[in-house]
Amino acid sequence: MQWIPTEEEIEFQRRKVFGPNPCTQLLRPCRINDGILRLDEDQKRILTRVFDRTAHSLAFFIPASGSGSRMLQMLYEYRNENSLSIRGEMEHFINMIPEFAFFRQLPDQLKKSILDQNYDIDDVIDHILDEKGLGLGKMPKGLIPFHHVGPFILTPFQEHLLQGSMISTEKPHFHFTIQKDYEDQITRVVTSTSELTGTVFNVSFSEQPIQTNSVAFRPDESVYYDDQQNIITRPSGHGALLPVLNTIENAIIFIKNIDNVQHFSRSSNSNEVWKLLGGMLIDYRKKAKEVYDSPTVNGLLSLNQEFQLFETEELENIHSSEAIRSLLNRPTRVCGMVKNEGQPGGGPFWVHSHGKITKQIVEKAQISDEVEQKKILLKSTHFNPVMIAASPISMDGEKFELSQFMDEDTFFIVHKKAEGSSINYLEQPGLWNGGMAFWNTLFVEIPDYAFSPVKAINDLLNPAHKE
Repeated sequence: MQWIPTEEEIEFQRRKVFGPNPCTQLLRPCRINDGILRLDEDQKRILTRVFDRTAHSLAFFIPASGSGSRMLQMLYEYRNENSLSIRGEMEHFINMIPEFAFFRQLPDQLKKSILDQNYDIDDVIDHILDEKGLGLGKMPKGLIPFHHVGPFILTPFQEHLLQGSMISTEKPHFHFTIQKDYEDQITRVVTSTSELTGTVFNVSFSEQPIQTNSVAFRPDESVYYDDQQNIITRPSGHGALLPVLNTIENAIIFIKNIDNVQHFSRSSNSNEVWKLLGGMLIDYRKKAKEVYDSPTVNGLLSLNQEFQLFETEELENIHSSEAIRSLLNRPTRVCGMVKNEGQPGGGPFWVHSHGKITKQIVEKAQISDEVEQKKILLKSTHFNPVMIAASPISMDGEKFELSQFMDEDTFFIVHKKAEGSSINYLEQPGLWNGGMAFWNTLFVEIPDYAFSPVKAINDLLNPAHKE
């Protein structure tokens, strides 16, 4: 489908792309007892019981349109460059091939040659990547075999369905954002999982609306056209999924990336964390509703002391019932945070924004090169693994229009190569960054065993991905 942006839209994007790079002004990292809650075992048990007793209208929102090519980048580098820089990783991969779930899908003769140590590495890599073989190189990451359980091979789509269905006695709604070209294949995977388990899953799909794509510009600020004189556009990041999230009307929405899934035998690890986050969401909203219905300054301060939502000085001018209700009547998110061990990605910070101090998840790309800002970044203690329990429902029980709570000034400017040419384009404010900038936010420390993403193929050899 070809989408043609208007001249007004092109000019609007051009001004942003070639204007100043937007940066978020960090005040300090969120830490334990300064924006991040650390719960003891009794509190965890109580919140888990809250979830088990009262959770209803549960949905999973799982972005799953990403290709597996980045996960398999090492194999492409080896095939195209035979680079020594990845020698250690390649040796580990080759020596451990029988441990991967996809090994069971290889032809018997190729499996035998691998086990007998009598194979050609190039033939093995070609069979893994190319469509004449397994075709994993072009496949969505969610369809790549991650695990095996007994005789069964499971993909991330299947693992999310199986594990998510164990959280509650109520059947959850699973919404995956996907590449439309693979919808039939994904549907077959869902159907086979239903037949295998005898469970009918409540599943829906969507694709990122093409109208959210960004125009690609050359460095000289001209629009980039292809050979047929069509405007080249690029997907504008996961922030463009906000309109899709806005269609989910469940009371509790669990947001998680497709590649952050453990082996089925370790399902309880992540499910315990989901119940904890969901229980805190329910507990907070119940107590916030009490203050909303009978607004007092003392009630607001007590709520803030328990949940550390706001900077204390930001509440000094909040006195009227109307102001208290306005502050509380926003979408809510409870975000799990793991200890920072150098992972790439965003983290929790107190920031200066629009004349206020708020809590945000900030990506490194949003932070300026100023020395003081870098020092604040280096002091961060926690990392965002994207395990978010969210509620789009107002204190009066109505569904929010989520676009009203996005900070449009937190976009990203992307510089990349396309077919040998340099291009520049916009990425929308990140879904859990600027896309949720004006939500009420709770940060909770969670154990790192619930975070086991697969960014590279060898990550599947980690303990979280084995029985």
